[in-house]
Amino acid sequence: MNWTGIVVGGLLPALLYGITGVLMKASTQHSIGLGLYMICAGIGVTGIGLAYFCLFQDKAANVQSICYAIAMGTTWGLGTLLATIGLSHFGMPVSKLVPLYNMNTLIAVLLGLWIFAEWQHVSLVELITGAVLIVVGGTLVANA
Repeated sequence: MNWTGIVVGGLLPALLYGITGVLMKASTQHSIGLGLYMICAGIGVTGIGLAYFCLFQDKAANVQSICYAIAMGTTWGLGTLLATIGLSHFGMPVSKLVPLYNMNTLIAVLLGLWIFAEWQHVSLVELITGAVLIVVGGTLVANA
């Protein structure tokens, strides 16, 4: 097992995305317009991208990869905007909302199994068991 990949690509992002939910709630509690919120979030993302682009020699791109990256940014931005609306306009607690929108794992897994044929390289029993646990956990948190 590649523990470095698990830590760098899984555990650290989980920590950062968890902090993201809290910062999202903190920002909306301090009276920021949602358009400006998204612009500020975009500045943060752009800063990270520029720093990585300047520091590393990983500058490969083509039209198709750029289009996918723009589509990813668009779906991420829309999802972030909707989550922020849930926090700011509907008063959802971050402790309920974040576990619900992080059930996105199920969508990503299903699409990965289908589009990239990842079903050939995973244990479907363990995957289904994990998916059921995610749904049960999300349901419990939503009803807490």
